[in-house]
Amino acid sequence: MALQISATNPEHPALLLELPWQLPLEEWPEEFLVPLPRGISRHVVRYARAGDEVIAVKELAERPALREYELLRDLDRLAIPAVDALGVVTGRTDASGAPLEPVLITRHLRGSLPYRSMFETTMRPATMHRLMDALAVLLVRLHLAGFAWGDCSLSNTLFRRDAGAYAAYLVDAETGELHPRLSPGQRDYDLDLARVNISGELLDLEASGALHPSVDPVEFGTEICARYGELWQELTRTSVYPAGKYHYIERRIRRLNDLGFDVAEMQIEHNPHGDSVTFVPKVVDAGHHQRQLLRLTGLDAEENQARRLLNDLESWMATQDDHTPGDPLSTRPEVLAHRWVRDVFRPTVRAVPPQLRGTMDPAEIYHELLEHRWYLSERAQHDIGLDTAVQDYIDKILPKARETLEPTLPE
Repeated sequence: MALQISATNPEHPALLLELPWQLPLEEWPEEFLVPLPRGISRHVVRYARAGDEVIAVKELAERPALREYELLRDLDRLAIPAVDALGVVTGRTDASGAPLEPVLITRHLRGSLPYRSMFETTMRPATMHRLMDALAVLLVRLHLAGFAWGDCSLSNTLFRRDAGAYAAYLVDAETGELHPRLSPGQRDYDLDLARVNISGELLDLEASGALHPSVDPVEFGTEICARYGELWQELTRTSVYPAGKYHYIERRIRRLNDLGFDVAEMQIEHNPHGDSVTFVPKVVDAGHHQRQLLRLTGLDAEENQARRLLNDLESWMATQDDHTPGDPLSTRPEVLAHRWVRDVFRPTVRAVPPQLRGTMDPAEIYHELLEHRWYLSERAQHDIGLDTAVQDYIDKILPKARETLEPTLPE
């Protein structure tokens, strides 16, 4: 059988032909390989150069190679974080004509490391918890898309930090199955496999002395199940809000924040019965919100202030379905953010008399006003609007705050 290369990009076959397919992967010369950390695998896996790209090459039987290739392409179409499938090579033979196993080729995710290699660095437990949160997000997203992984482990997951965000990516889809929808039993089985695999690999690292001494491998495996359950419940429960009651959306965001997650995307769909809201979560590093707010709006704030302002900006942007005709840039995030600063943030802050602001900077004033609006809306069970909240804050809150801050003079 002649050598065949099935690839997603016409440029890839020409580059891939330069690789020594007549040799088993274990015998590939160093000149073709790239020394990058790998997780544990039941198959032979190597990183190699293909032009300007780094690719991962895995030897396995033809049927599972083609199946995994199609599954990875399906996950890409579903916008699930996973490695890109580039091609499958079949019909390999050695110099004597003996058949060699086919290979699956994927693109190496730039700037990523296998989860297992991250844990081998004896990282601090706090960082490990954030990595587990990112893995829980990946599992939830897979299950929401109807994908049962069947082999979640530290070796089969890549970790990457991108602009302060923690993200987990699927590497190995060989055992996966894609369904229109997963049953609770399928999800529980997949989650239990993840718990066993993760605890097992952590026990292995503990035995080698690479694990932080304060980390309990069994507890960590159980923790990802708990974090998954909390996130699944918050993301999948029905959320249809009466039109205009946007403080309900704020309540959902707060609950996700309390769980340790932040909202990467928020979609509001209008229908005759109310406004349905969906969220896409992510795990973020400290300072991420400061950087994002500064990039979008030019406002420099503390981290908690920045997160609160970004949540308000996201909520406001979700209601802006108008755009300038003939101007495709009018709906870009940075353009909408500029409008929010001009039409919402600055007028709101300026509504507070300078003599009542004291030492509060604009970001803190706006944060306080948003908190007051949320409190009043919760009490009234409807969104009271920002203007009403500002006036109530000026009339009732600021005078009391000034009395508290003013020193008591001796008689």
